[in-house]
Amino acid sequence: MNQDDGNRWLGIDVGGANLKAAHGDGQARTSPFAVWKEPGRLGEAIAELTGRFPPFDRVAATMTAELCDCYATKREGVLAIIDAVSRAVPDRPTIYWGTDGRFHDADAVRSRPLIAAASNWLALASVAARLVEGRRAILIDVGGTTTDLIPLAEGRVAARGRTDTERFQNGELVYAGASRTPICALAAELPFQGRPTGLAAELFATTRDVYLMLGDFTDDPDDRGTADGRPAVLECARDRLARMVGADRESCSEDDARGLAKAVDGVLLDRLVRSARRACEAAIGAPEVALISGSGAFLARRAAVELVGAEGEVVAWGDRWGAAASEAACAHALVVLARSTSEDRDATAGRG
Repeated sequence: MNQDDGNRWLGIDVGGANLKAAHGDGQARTSPFAVWKEPGRLGEAIAELTGRFPPFDRVAATMTAELCDCYATKREGVLAIIDAVSRAVPDRPTIYWGTDGRFHDADAVRSRPLIAAASNWLALASVAARLVEGRRAILIDVGGTTTDLIPLAEGRVAARGRTDTERFQNGELVYAGASRTPICALAAELPFQGRPTGLAAELFATTRDVYLMLGDFTDDPDDRGTADGRPAVLECARDRLARMVGADRESCSEDDARGLAKAVDGVLLDRLVRSARRACEAAIGAPEVALISGSGAFLARRAAVELVGAEGEVVAWGDRWGAAASEAACAHALVVLARSTSEDRDATAGRG
């Protein structure tokens, strides 16, 4: 297969809060879409995203949106997502990545829907495993909602879990990320103005506000996917964080809000590192290499340094694929895997 053929692939990762896609030419995009709010518009939203790419004639897809509570079961969710993808990219052959580490056509997934449920992490981990070869490694992909912590060894994925539940149990999946996680889900009490202070058990602020205050995210006035529907900018982030301790901008200075943000960041980082160590200890021991990606790659890097130490190596997918492809890393990995699979089939046919 020539390079032009490889560029005809489009990878699609259907998440519950974000849709991500990557083209064979290296382009990648992420588009916010709350599936649980408008499940009937999913096909239209996917079509809008894929329409922003150069021409493609083959699709590789994966998903996590089947867990959205607009679906009675994950089985129902997988089938709904397949139908939405089919409407969005009609007349394009589409294959789905499975938790068995293989691609399947739509009919095969319809007969066994759970094979495709929450499989996106395994696509990225499979590509990562090729890179580290014989070394002990961990993949740290921090998204806006969740974090994948995947042990790798001897050129293979060493994760013990395959379903979300199994991965929760093994420390390989943490349902916390750099944008959408409510602060009240991370701690009940934090230091504020020099004193231990209880937090409101209310969706007043999220981790997006934390990392706006700390400068890891820049202001985005057009983004109103925040706890209060106001813009994702520093000034509003300060207000949202102040409400977590029953305060407002008159009683919570910018320095106070930044101190609160640092405390939240410390709690989240500690949680990720502890979970990663648990995942690695049972599978590979101490990792020598960490591969990082996701919209929260800055947080992944801090966790990576804690895990591999001064002698270890940290590899950023953003340096290899670009920032947009790192954010949509699972979609980009699908293209890599699909292209490789096609080349292997062509080589086999040639030998025949």
